[in-house]
Amino acid sequence: MTAGHFIFIPAVLLVGLVIGWILGSRSARDAFAIELKRREERAARKAGEPGRAGGAVR
Repeated sequence: MTAGHFIFIPAVLLVGLVIGWILGSRSARDAFAIELKRREERAARKAGEPGRAGGAVR
């Protein structure tokens, strides 16, 4: 193993970590936004349907 490997291998690992961190944080942010949207839609649907929870509405 040459001396270049002691620089090249950690540099490649560091670049991989940075790229993974960026892609992972973007994915987590998107998943969180989708979950919030689902919760809001469920709450709106639940508030808009008074007959579902309390029995028949006449």
